Parts: sequence; structure tokens; C-alpha cells
Amino acid sequence: MARLMVLGLLKRKPMHGYEMQQSLQQSKADQWADILPGSIYYALKQMQKEGLVQVRAHESTGQRGKAVYEITEAGVEELHRLLQEAWSVSKLSVPTTLYTALSFIDELPLENILEAIENQMVELENRLSDWDIGESIKAEQSHMPDFVKALFNNGKQHIHTDLELLRHLKEQLPKWLAAAQSQHQ
Repeated sequence: MARLMVLGLLKRKPMHGYEMQQSLQQSKADQWADILPGSIYYALKQMQKEGLVQVRAHESTGQRGKAVYEITEAGVEELHRLLQEAWSVSKLSVPTTLYTALSFIDELPLENILEAIENQMVELENRLSDWDIGESIKAEQSHMPDFVKALFNNGKQHIHTDLELLRHLKEQLPKWLAAAQSQHQ
């Protein structure tokens, strides 16, 4: 994902790594794209070795120097290949870690499980807030096309669905575990 995002950003205009990082953080795209700041710099270095990007200029700010990168023709071809792949692959988003943990629900005390569920719910509520902020920023920057609105809606619906599952588990787990324990006695 980092390669695709970096090449896409460079296709729009030459940038340095920090500028890319700021752009992704400001729009909250770093979260939905799951791109860590270090992965941007790693991708730039790798793609420079591969001839997909090149240094266009060096900028100095204070004592720090920044390389401004631009995409090459080979980079444009790679961007198109990655985009074709991204459009062709459907990725199922399910909380597989949670599903696995449910398979071994009897291994931890209920209090620990309920606390972990509560922590996940707080994290998801924070993500939902970040998505709302990202959507507002995007709307303020320019007219937001319907497909972008649909993307924000889809992402938020995934979070709402996970929150719904966690709320259900938080409510029902004590009942299920009590019933299971009474059957074993």
C-alpha cells in the first residue's frame, strides 16, 4: 500500500517524504491505508533503487536537508500496474484476531475479556472520530465527489459494524459463560 500511495502522490506533484507524511496524516489517510511514517521513507529508498522515483532537488530547512522526489516513467508504469491490481482484488475485512480469541473464550477470566472489549470499543470510537475529521478536512479542501463520500461512508460502516459486534459480545458474554459453566457443573 505504501508503494501505491507514494507513487500516486508523486504522480500529482514532486514531494519530499515529510510532505507526503503530512498530507497523509492531515487527511487521516495514513490510518485507513495503514501506512506508518517510516514506510514512506523505506518505499522511497527502495523505489529509487528500482528506478521508479528519482531525486529532483534538495531543499534545506535549517540544518536539515530534504530530498524532493519525482516519479519516473517506470514509476508511472508501476503505479498503473498497482492500481490495476488494487481495482481487481477484493479484500475481505473481518476482525480475525477477535474471531480467533472467541474460539478460546474459556481461557481468560471474564473481567479481562470485558475490559479488553471496552478498550477495543474506545479505540474504534476514536477511529470513527478520525474518519469524521478526515472527511471534514477533505470537504474543506475541495469539492468532494460522490465516490469519495461513498468511500468515507463505507469505511465508517465497517467501524460501526465492528462496534455493534463488540457491544453485543459485551452484553451477551456474561450470560453465555454463566450458562456454559452451569452445564459443566
